[in-house]
Amino acid sequence: MHARQSNGSFFNIYCDESCHLENDQQKVMILGAVWNPGERSREIARRIKEIKKKHGFNPNFEIKWTKVSPAKLNFYLDLLDFFFDRDDLHFRAVIIPDKSKLCHTSFNHDHDTWYYKMYFEMLKILFTPKDRYRIYLDIKDTRSGKKTDKLHEVLCNNCYDYNRDIIEKVQTVRSHQVEQVQLADLLIGCVLGANRDVQASPAKQALITRMRERSGYCLTKTTLMRERKVNLLCWQASEGFNG
Repeated sequence: MHARQSNGSFFNIYCDESCHLENDQQKVMILGAVWNPGERSREIARRIKEIKKKHGFNPNFEIKWTKVSPAKLNFYLDLLDFFFDRDDLHFRAVIIPDKSKLCHTSFNHDHDTWYYKMYFEMLKILFTPKDRYRIYLDIKDTRSGKKTDKLHEVLCNNCYDYNRDIIEKVQTVRSHQVEQVQLADLLIGCVLGANRDVQASPAKQALITRMRERSGYCLTKTTLMRERKVNLLCWQASEGFNG
């Protein structure tokens, strides 16, 4: 077991996903997370609301990839630049290029169980023993609470964090109330658009291009594990486990 240190940092991790349903007729699935130092969370949220007001939106307007349009393009470009201009904001995503290749029955589990295992794959490299973390997931259904409890248990066990000194909390939140979850939705959307066979709309394509330029990555391949700004894992069913 690790020796607990008390002089570490505290981070909030904000998670979301796209095309996660088993039978939604969507080939690509993305799980993603934005994280930042806990003491910066309120200031970052305030700055995002200021960007909304700058572009004439209500501070409670919800940032979503599905809302991207030509009229809102400059707003969303500003949000991307805000993310890349700050050294205290980070993004990690797992790309599942083709859900049709999954075979859950062969591994004795269902799609929901696999979904949370993929969350584990996404999050596990973010933790260090000396730091503390609180994880927030966009609420999806009435069963989310039980599943997040299980995810918390699995993550802690993997870190030998049986007293939950490292991963203090895993809880669901409503995305329209949390700016960083909304930012995660936008970044996930850019990665999703880059990995789809169908060409994105011109406005969305402009955002994908901006993220490629600012990150230096094509957004379709795995980055180095130690990449801190935009960290990507392109997961294949043949690489490791199908669940």
